[in-house]
Amino acid sequence: MKSEDLFQEAQKFLPGGVDSPVRAYKPYPFFADRAEGSKIYDVDGKSYIDYCLAYGPLVLGHAHPQVIKEVSEQIKKGSAYGVPTEKEIELAKLVVEKVPCAEMVRFVNSGTEATMSAIRLARAFTGRQKIVKFEGAYHGAHDYVLVKSGSGAMGMPDSPGVPEDTTKNTILIPFNDEEAVRNLIGKEGEDIAAIILEPVMGNIGCIPPKNGYLEFLREITIKNDIVLIFDEVITGFRIAEGGAQEYFGVTPDLVTLGKILGGGFPMGALSGKKEFMEMIAPSGDVYQAGTFNGNPVSVTAGLTTLKNLDQNFYQEINDKGNYMRSEIQKILEDLDMDFKVAGLGSMFQLYFTDKEVWNYEDAKSSNTEKFAEYFRTLLDAGVFIPPSQFECCFISLMHRESYLQKTLEAVEEGIRNVKKAI
Repeated sequence: MKSEDLFQEAQKFLPGGVDSPVRAYKPYPFFADRAEGSKIYDVDGKSYIDYCLAYGPLVLGHAHPQVIKEVSEQIKKGSAYGVPTEKEIELAKLVVEKVPCAEMVRFVNSGTEATMSAIRLARAFTGRQKIVKFEGAYHGAHDYVLVKSGSGAMGMPDSPGVPEDTTKNTILIPFNDEEAVRNLIGKEGEDIAAIILEPVMGNIGCIPPKNGYLEFLREITIKNDIVLIFDEVITGFRIAEGGAQEYFGVTPDLVTLGKILGGGFPMGALSGKKEFMEMIAPSGDVYQAGTFNGNPVSVTAGLTTLKNLDQNFYQEINDKGNYMRSEIQKILEDLDMDFKVAGLGSMFQLYFTDKEVWNYEDAKSSNTEKFAEYFRTLLDAGVFIPPSQFECCFISLMHRESYLQKTLEAVEEGIRNVKKAI
């Protein structure tokens, strides 16, 4: 069956025809048949250079031979045990070795589980209820963080089915705004358990912190006994071996990990200082559990992936990211278009706005209709990026120079098409 036929069939059995809303776009998404390296192939016989990469996990590319080999060997031994394995210890040691704040690790099944557990732990540690998140930041699909701006500082549910009582202790403020943080802590600091943030906001495009902003957050949270949580589900092991905290030189109390940690399989983790982590059951009273925690297949894939991420790897993919951003900027200048290129390391995005993008309000100024035209041009040219303006594009080790050049040709065509439509 072709993608169009499969989508018609899928709508009968899957809400909206997909298993995650970000996968839906008009008129219908292509359905994958297979993927290898930096290419993904659909059931219609087309291939695409892939910058979605399953929304970030596949930093070594699709179907990396070593990962496939190790996972295949593990599956022969069993896919789940419900008891500990030695590989869990090995992977935990590797996380502790690489990530500055990590002293102990609890493996879970997703970034959502990791952030939910981090917030619970921070509340238990401080005895406080309120948490602070930044407007537009995504920390998974659990009730405490499905929040939008409401009256005053209190967040309101961002989805039907989320009780207001659940979100009343979640406070939203704009990213990259020191004054907003000072004002909030001045009023409610004694009630705030944690500030949770993506050090690089990856779910409203790709927004880095301003110089000194993370340092400011670390200083003010220490001063006010507030737990600082870095959500590094996206940035963990992508922009540096130790993630954003190594890249920016700022160490939080807790970190949540996912995506790359699982090497293409479901995986998340909560990690941090022992004084926090030893509060988690069974060594402490903060409950966290899961049938598939530390799943041997995911652990094997993650362990194999992390062993391949050395300084040479980061130099190569970060150079590719720098090259893509600089070349897209040149295209914009040549075409006299004042759109904004964003990102760092091996991540990039193009905002269709002439406004500098430092937070959610800035990102919302981007013209999503222009982005849709741009997306469609790239797709027709055999380049697949996330269908939403408010996602991030990712580069893997397997994106060869020839693919980058083909991509830039498609980007130029896409921007030209947008310019014609203006």
